Amino acid sequence: MGKGSKAVYNNSVFWVSTVFITIVVLFGAIWPSKFEKGASAAFDFTTYAFGWFYLLAVLFFVLLLIFLALSKFGRIKLGPDGSKPDYPFFTWIGMLMSCGLGIGLVFWGVAEPMSHFFTSPFQGTDDLTRQAARTAMGYSFFHWGMSQWAIFAVVGLAVGFFQFRKNEDGLISTTIKPLIQKRRSKNTIKKVIDTLAVIATVVGVATSLGLGIMQINGGLTNVFGFNNNIVTHLGIVAVMLVCYLLSSITGLDKGIKWLSNFNLALIFIVMLYVFITGPTVFILNTFTQGLGDYVTHFIEYSLRLSPYTGDTWVREWTIFYWAWTIAWSPFVGAFIGRVSRGRTIREFVMGVLIIPPLISLLWIAVFGGTALHMDLFKGTNIALDVNKDVTSALFSTFNQLPLSYPLSIMAIILIFTFLVTSADSASYILGSMTTNGMSTPPIIVRVIWGILIAAIAAVLTIASGLEGLQTASLVAALPFTVILVLMSISIISGIKKEYRLTSRKK
Repeated sequence: MGKGSKAVYNNSVFWVSTVFITIVVLFGAIWPSKFEKGASAAFDFTTYAFGWFYLLAVLFFVLLLIFLALSKFGRIKLGPDGSKPDYPFFTWIGMLMSCGLGIGLVFWGVAEPMSHFFTSPFQGTDDLTRQAARTAMGYSFFHWGMSQWAIFAVVGLAVGFFQFRKNEDGLISTTIKPLIQKRRSKNTIKKVIDTLAVIATVVGVATSLGLGIMQINGGLTNVFGFNNNIVTHLGIVAVMLVCYLLSSITGLDKGIKWLSNFNLALIFIVMLYVFITGPTVFILNTFTQGLGDYVTHFIEYSLRLSPYTGDTWVREWTIFYWAWTIAWSPFVGAFIGRVSRGRTIREFVMGVLIIPPLISLLWIAVFGGTALHMDLFKGTNIALDVNKDVTSALFSTFNQLPLSYPLSIMAIILIFTFLVTSADSASYILGSMTTNGMSTPPIIVRVIWGILIAAIAAVLTIASGLEGLQTASLVAALPFTVILVLMSISIISGIKKEYRLTSRKK
């Protein structure tokens, strides 16, 4: 029996997490109505009882990272003092962008601003007005800006610091080692943390895959007239799974890297085309004013709840976004941590919190701004289409542009390749997390995780649609949010000790 097999057979993290996910998949497949009812109840309870916790935690992460970057601790490297970055600056930024410009942004780039335009986030603002459009863009910027990336950055900083500076393994549990190293039950605590991280990652990835599957389904309906039903849905899942398995078997370098480069090139081609053929000046003005509104309302939106009115908008949007990002963070955070070796904490924080969010906001300004301009000044009904079917957002916008047919086909290809690369990348990360941090987990482990991710994405979207995806993220993210807070405390402790040691050497 090889080391890889032993790492699987003797690893409780692997068995507990796979059994748990399998039970969830089977329950949703066998009793979809009960699953949907339970998902609805869980969503209502979690957003009502713990919404405040999500909001305070995410704001804390932003403030902590800014403090570390601007303080004396910002000079500490994620690696030995004399180490150089593994990747040149622009290559590193490209890797961050390819990681962040994913299915979620393609799905919500038009859908979110048009949803807020149709139903304003504030009860005092009239819907479908110019003020509603401005508010919609400002809130969309907030959801895809610095706060979202702060969640990724906390995980990435912790993983990078302990793995490269302290020569530890890359497991999530290792990032809170300073807080539990004196406890007798530290091994059990580490396994619980890693298991929760695995479950959160599976659900976060499945949520993104589910969004992508729904959008491809909507695109096929819009472009080719396919029936938007379970058969088409399962067909997309099956094709995605086959492509993922082929990519996984060919290896990381040949499969995922080629697809990642293809995604990045295609996403910029599509964005540039829409920018040029759409309302270019309006897009630039929207982007500029959106940045101003984002900065102006940052604290207000970061802490906004509705305890006096009972309005559920913030729970349905902001809290869902933070929970989804937290669930997705073990995967994205681990990735950006591992590609940031040799960079200082200041470089890491500034790079992650500024450049990828700016690219995301530009994407929203290009696509969301184009859709808003068409509804406001061209008399189209994209917002109405989005309200009827959120998956049609991108394609309804493309229908108003030149060469809409090939553009829509390119978008479907783009979303599909994102599905494959996300599943491929996640299976590697999950394989490593469930084999004691192996850098190259066995193929069988990656295949198991790929199948389970596809299965839970299919069950969530078929059983309860978008609400099922939102609920899964909320519930899975709740315990991991606690872990992220502990991780932040551990980072502060570890960095302070490292600074004292470095000062003594000098």
